[in-house]
Amino acid sequence: MKKILIAIVAIALLAGGGYYWKARNGKKEVKYSSFEVVSKPISEFVETTGAVSPLNRVEIDPSSAGRIEQILVKEGDSVKTGQVLALMSSQDRVAILDAARATGDEQYKHWQDTYKPIKVLSPLDGTIILKNVVEGQTVSQSTVLFALSDKLILTANVDESDVGKIKEGQAASIVLDSYPDNPVKGHVFQILDEGTNQSNVITYTVKIRPDSVPSFFKSQMTANIKIEVSRKRDALLIPTAAVTIDPSGKTAVITGVTDGKPVYQRIETGLDQGDLVEVTKGLEEGDTVLYTGKPYKPQQAEGGTNPLMPSRPKVPRGAGRAMH
Repeated sequence: MKKILIAIVAIALLAGGGYYWKARNGKKEVKYSSFEVVSKPISEFVETTGAVSPLNRVEIDPSSAGRIEQILVKEGDSVKTGQVLALMSSQDRVAILDAARATGDEQYKHWQDTYKPIKVLSPLDGTIILKNVVEGQTVSQSTVLFALSDKLILTANVDESDVGKIKEGQAASIVLDSYPDNPVKGHVFQILDEGTNQSNVITYTVKIRPDSVPSFFKSQMTANIKIEVSRKRDALLIPTAAVTIDPSGKTAVITGVTDGKPVYQRIETGLDQGDLVEVTKGLEEGDTVLYTGKPYKPQQAEGGTNPLMPSRPKVPRGAGRAMH
């Protein structure tokens, strides 16, 4: 009667998508979660790190040595080509005005109006990302007064083992360390040809243009980045935790338990999505696999099911493969 009751309970668990099977393995009880093979889209991502940087960064130097009289912009301001950023006096004007100041306000005002200040102009449309001077400061011709950025982009460091998968136009998901709850979408638009060697690790710079630049983007902010390098519309998927090795050393899954021992089925795998993996051979849709550990729970992206929505990856510098 006891054996019949156990069998009924086991059948009921499987029929309802039960969380585990129990099997005897010597004296040790093994607990299995179950999963039914499903067919759904899958994407492969290259996961790496990067930073916000200007597409074009322009430093503005004075046309002559002198003194900064008035600053008309601040960091973060958007400016247009030809806009006056600051007013400065040349060394000659500084000498004349300082001498006139000692003779009284009338003379000082006369020379102020007669000897006009130099206008520091913006050479392009962009954003002030650096203000490097204050009013009253004496500067030389080599002093950087301002730095301008026309557009902010992402520069990603991609390992040489992954850079061959990256193509222009591929979609990317960007999560800034400073704003982990505000993911941004973008697309790859350039892959640099020259790599960088750091500690015998070769990485290549991949440039990503955000679809729209949020107001909170600031130059040099660090980011975790996922670049979608491939996608399959219909793929047979099982939890990555279900992939194991059979007694002969081949890649397999457990499909059942007989006399307390797991029954193995050899498989071949394809794309790896981190929590799910594609099965290219050995299983059919609807088959059940068993594995140890907690039951698989699909990850839900806020506001929808966008496969690019990241889950705050913690990535070592360089690059690794990750899926979502």
